[in-house]
Amino acid sequence: MNVPLLDLNFQHRPLQKELAEAISQVVESNAFILGPDVNRLETAIAKYCETEFAIGVSSGTDALLISLMALGVGPGNEVITTPYTFFATVGSIVRLGAKPVFVDIDPVSFNIDPDKIEEKITSKTKALLPVHLYGQCADGEAIQAIAKKHDLRIIEDAAQAIGSQYPDGSKAGNKGDLGCFSFFPTKNLGCFGDGGMVVGNDPDLKERIQILRVHGSKPKYYHELVGGNFRLDSLQAAILNVKLHLLEKWNQERRENAKRYGQLFTDNCLVKNQKVQLPSAVHADSGVTNHHTYNQFVIRVLKRDELRDYLREKGVSTEVYYPVPLHLQRCFESLEHKEGDFPEAEKAARETLALPIFPGLTSGQQEYVVQQINSFYESNP
Repeated sequence: MNVPLLDLNFQHRPLQKELAEAISQVVESNAFILGPDVNRLETAIAKYCETEFAIGVSSGTDALLISLMALGVGPGNEVITTPYTFFATVGSIVRLGAKPVFVDIDPVSFNIDPDKIEEKITSKTKALLPVHLYGQCADGEAIQAIAKKHDLRIIEDAAQAIGSQYPDGSKAGNKGDLGCFSFFPTKNLGCFGDGGMVVGNDPDLKERIQILRVHGSKPKYYHELVGGNFRLDSLQAAILNVKLHLLEKWNQERRENAKRYGQLFTDNCLVKNQKVQLPSAVHADSGVTNHHTYNQFVIRVLKRDELRDYLREKGVSTEVYYPVPLHLQRCFESLEHKEGDFPEAEKAARETLALPIFPGLTSGQQEYVVQQINSFYESNP
């Protein structure tokens, strides 16, 4: 049996007619950038995220970059974030001449550990940039309290977490000054290329981001700021408008798949025998449950690399997010970090493995995945 890490055909085949019509309408309109489809998507995403505004941008990376720019982050500033995330989180900080300051992760949620944030705050700290990794919100209340105490801004990197909720029921992107989403094709809500969104509630930030999105001009050809070309294509917005109404259904299917994995791993005694540690929507010490959307289903395992090779041979596709934490990346050598500085992030990088979790994954495929993992450990005790 072959089990792909992701199969988007399950989403796209039933929508082929609607997608083709949406694309055709954009072509006929000749409104390819920031047209009515973008406006419609922005209204829908703001409603979905329960925020006052949503602004479409060119990618999830640019959502982070333009948000940092809107808050005035630049040389001499520090932004506190996690070393265990996709490169764009930290790359966006460095591109503006600011310094990323790392805080280790909670070993259960893989998100930034709020108990370790305050010791990293200095007079240069401008903002906190928590990441809602794999589809689970970071500890929003604790982070909000720290930001309020120290008069800091919050940007939520929710690139993997659209539809995720905090314990109080509020949506990802709604507890910070700004929230950033990615519509990369592999995301729970993905377009056919790159796309992103910034959400928030502050009208001044809304206007600033709208200006920065078009090279800092208002009106056209009159530049108040130095911005960039961060505009969302209408074709991508039209595709997302077709898919958005199915997002909750797809997210629920991911949660059901996660629950089935949990039962299968338990039935095979892989958890009891400490071969596999399941992902959890519960923070390590708080006992607070979040509404996980499983953009990835990430387990901790023994002999991770050997297991991955074995599964590949058996036709099961997996992925490692992320094999080298950012504080050990060569391009950040100037930050002078060394191995051992953030032990939980480093441990996660060595032990984690993402399994197929996409909507449309069958129970038979999941049973096969777990059977193969069980077989590996029977042969490699």
